[in-house]
Amino acid sequence: MTQMPRPTPAKLLREYGPFPGVEQIGGVTFDGHSVWMAVGERLATLDPDSGDAGRSLPVPAQAGTAFDGRHLYQIAEAVIRKIDPASGEVLATIPAPAGGGESGLAWAEGTLWVGVHRERKIHQVDPETGRVLRTLTSDRFVTGVTWVEGELWHGTWENEESELRRIDPASGAVRERLALPPGIGVSGLESDGAGRFFCGGGRSGKLRAVERPQRRR
Repeated sequence: MTQMPRPTPAKLLREYGPFPGVEQIGGVTFDGHSVWMAVGERLATLDPDSGDAGRSLPVPAQAGTAFDGRHLYQIAEAVIRKIDPASGEVLATIPAPAGGGESGLAWAEGTLWVGVHRERKIHQVDPETGRVLRTLTSDRFVTGVTWVEGELWHGTWENEESELRRIDPASGAVRERLALPPGIGVSGLESDGAGRFFCGGGRSGKLRAVERPQRRR
């Protein structure tokens, strides 16, 4: 049996918000320029370098958010919507794999990866049909999900404790743990593809940047 790695403290780089009119942040994604945040009845953008708020799209946005390089994907009301980020038009809809209770959402390898909060699972899903291709199981509640440079990470938030966990995408085994400070929860999770994770803060209404561990090449 593989031993669970010991957690190391997460390094907080920056805190954004709370934002006017935002009571809760769910899913988080990054399009290369802006962070997109699911804030209830809209998707809101933020420039992570300046901290300035940008435009928003009026679409239901309660849970996970993802970006495939062209389109946004957003979980709300037990469905996943494919959205044109320029116009906000909903281009397609597929059922969410658990029919409710989904949390995180990420895009990788042509598929969607969907966290299911209290079921403690991550499903790999066909973005065209919603068919579940693979399921990974965690021993903690699953919140945000992200892929970066071939690594699968997810957030946890349980018993007032939160971590970012790197897991084996084949087995779900935990390879690395970053512990957030007490009192800080993680809802959505996304990487900027470089040195930062963006973490939604749930009902705090805040977004936080956390340093991503760098690998030796």
